[in-house]
Amino acid sequence: MAREKVIALSELVQDQATRAVVGDVPIAIVLDGQGQVHAIGDTCTHGQISLSEGFVEGETLECWAHGSQFSLTTGVPQNLPAYEPVPVYVVEIEDGDVYIDTTITKEI
Repeated sequence: MAREKVIALSELVQDQATRAVVGDVPIAIVLDGQGQVHAIGDTCTHGQISLSEGFVEGETLECWAHGSQFSLTTGVPQNLPAYEPVPVYVVEIEDGDVYIDTTITKEI
């Protein structure tokens, strides 16, 4: 799958996660406090919980059910109970739109 337009940048709310599905891949998209857009896998690796329903805290997205915080830049959990990372996808902004290609993940 090639990159796909997911959402307009203007629709994102700073420090709040937005859920999107690209193909069949659920993604949590976050516009952080510094204006960077992040895209990480939307499913907590500890339990099948949507991370986009969680809380953005600095550079992390916290699972609302279990409290694990995942790095927005690496996908690595910062605390237990999760210990497996979520995928992090490359984000491109073009003409005010957010594009993601779920076949390309960032290297940790």
